[in-house]
Amino acid sequence: MGLLRLMALAALASQPGVAGGAETVGNSSVGLIEFSVGKFRYFKLNRPFPEEAILRNISSNATFLIFQIHSQYQNTTISFSKTLLPSTSGTGTDKGLVFILRPEQSMCSWYLETLDAEPVQNMAIPLSYSERDPIPGGCNLEFDLDVDPNIYLEYDFFETTIKFAPANLGYARGTDSPPCDTKMGKDSRWRLQYDVYQYFLPENDLTEEGLLKHLQRMAEVPQVMASAIKVVTLTANDKTSVSFSSLRGQGVIYNVIVWDPILNTSAAYVPAHTYACSFDAMEGNCSSLGRVSTKVFFTLFALLGLFICFFGHRFWKTGFIFMGFFFYILITRLTPIKYDVRLVLTAIAGSLGGIFLVAAWWRFGILTLCMLCVGLVLGFLVSSVTFFTPLGNLTVFSNDAVFWVTFSCIVVLIPVIFMGCQRILNILTCGFIGSYSVVLAVDSYMYTSLSYIALNVLKRALNPHFRRAFTNVPFQTNDFIILAVWGMLAVSGITLQIRRERGRPCFPPHPYKLWKRERERRVTNILDPSYHIPPLRERLYGRLTQIRELFQKEQPAGERTPLLL
Repeated sequence: MGLLRLMALAALASQPGVAGGAETVGNSSVGLIEFSVGKFRYFKLNRPFPEEAILRNISSNATFLIFQIHSQYQNTTISFSKTLLPSTSGTGTDKGLVFILRPEQSMCSWYLETLDAEPVQNMAIPLSYSERDPIPGGCNLEFDLDVDPNIYLEYDFFETTIKFAPANLGYARGTDSPPCDTKMGKDSRWRLQYDVYQYFLPENDLTEEGLLKHLQRMAEVPQVMASAIKVVTLTANDKTSVSFSSLRGQGVIYNVIVWDPILNTSAAYVPAHTYACSFDAMEGNCSSLGRVSTKVFFTLFALLGLFICFFGHRFWKTGFIFMGFFFYILITRLTPIKYDVRLVLTAIAGSLGGIFLVAAWWRFGILTLCMLCVGLVLGFLVSSVTFFTPLGNLTVFSNDAVFWVTFSCIVVLIPVIFMGCQRILNILTCGFIGSYSVVLAVDSYMYTSLSYIALNVLKRALNPHFRRAFTNVPFQTNDFIILAVWGMLAVSGITLQIRRERGRPCFPPHPYKLWKRERERRVTNILDPSYHIPPLRERLYGRLTQIRELFQKEQPAGERTPLLL
């Protein structure tokens, strides 16, 4: 087999050159996969059968190549040689190698394999660059490969972080590479700039076919600039690391374009993708997002929210369950309690907080304090929506002090503005907050970006490192539909309550005063039938006495003699 491969390579090298973008066909008889520059190719890799890949007829104008290979979630290994070494190979779902071409070199080969038990569907493409183009990862000092064009991606519940190696200036074949750190002028790699791009897959699309199709838009520089969103531009003095908010269950592709401002040339790194979840996990994987406890909690929360949306003004006391939000933040930051237990404690704490405030209003009738709490809840939503917009990605708000002071000012501003018309404040809060609970419930069953209005603030409060993350989210068809439903529910609830409350007192009367007034009336009015009803204490004592007699045996009352007739 080895002799056949050598003969095949010799035959391929001896063939006349063709156009760099010509389509090639794999030679399965000798175990080769043939590629053409700039052409995507789909193929499968099997565990016991490593493949040798070959690219021929390389243009003489090309000085280096970047070969990249992609799969959805199964790892693939790409190597310069059959022997796998850390400095000559890479393993992952999005991997690439840089080939620095020698003079007169028109063909190169490499090796592909997988250690996964199941066949792995892959897509790969080789791209060529000239001597004027910067070399991605050409000044790598952090990762294993000498020249590393890969983007390294890590994620957790809070944030997704990408890292990449600095690039170097391009150079002609057969010459030495420019030094990386000896000079810092405009004739060195320090003049290079890095544009970080983000591309969102269609929401709720977890298919392999969809991912590989959209990855084609993120491989080459023109397609990346036309399709993706440029998030930030880094200079050579900045740290080559960028953080984003993790979007669990939402496919995202990242890429970096390195640009030479003097020569006006650019090159793309190897794109990396993530769903911020695992396809192999037994529970909570990408296909079944959301725990059962989460679905139960937010479904009940949505039912309560619908009640508040349409009837909350007459029963506005139920709104105080939102105090559970702050208790969740407290127990998450201070205790290592499991997620399900935190949800239960949050519901209990919110209920107790609501009962406490309701009791204070029932006994003392402090309406202003209660309306202040209601206004702060609406202010929280308004402030969260404000920072959900691109305004939240401004550099100034990466400072925690600036962010929380601005956030708190917006929260307090809402009750201050509406304190003169408390009924309108309460109805607006019921309409918007109650209907938003439906959005949160929908998110526990299917992805929607609107849930991150509140979730981004929760992440910021729980994780001190989240301040550096960009909070971009996709806004696609599902989000427009859910936004329309949210708006219709809010408008319907507000309109219904305003019409129903027309001509009525602004708020229900003080319950303690009503109870006290009714009690005095019964005491003084002997014609009232309720006047003759014993006091509550005597009635309870009488009931207890009757229950006690049911369990007592009848005692003998002395000798009993039948009557003599």
